[in-house]
Amino acid sequence: MSNQIRIATSQDYPRIIEIWKSAVKATHDFLSEEDFNYFKEVIPRDYLPNLEVYLIIENGEAQGFASVAEGNLEMLFIHNDVRGKGLGKELYQFMKEKTGLTKVDVNEQNPQAICFYEKLGFKQIGRSEKNGSGKDYPMIHMSL
Repeated sequence: MSNQIRIATSQDYPRIIEIWKSAVKATHDFLSEEDFNYFKEVIPRDYLPNLEVYLIIENGEAQGFASVAEGNLEMLFIHNDVRGKGLGKELYQFMKEKTGLTKVDVNEQNPQAICFYEKLGFKQIGRSEKNGSGKDYPMIHMSL
């Protein structure tokens, strides 16, 4: 089963935000509504235009996206409707081959994600009290 993976354009941003919202609501129940709304604003405005974002397309519809910067997997989100079907793993493997990524930071309060990356061979190498935006969400730093 091979899905299409392609680079995202600004036309894809509304769908990317839909995917993000669906994934975050399912896995990030610790995120305050205020911060949810904050990220919903800054992702398309500040993050996406400055990152090379790839979409995984299943049956003609984008179902997930990922981005890597300087060897760090900055984001990998799969729409909740299709979670558990291997799309995340397929997108991860594509990104790894394309970019040679070796690191990922994961919310400590998202044990599903930590488990996902451990299965892919990542090990915990550190921890920060705050996330990259300086908010109080502890991050686990992982490396291959």
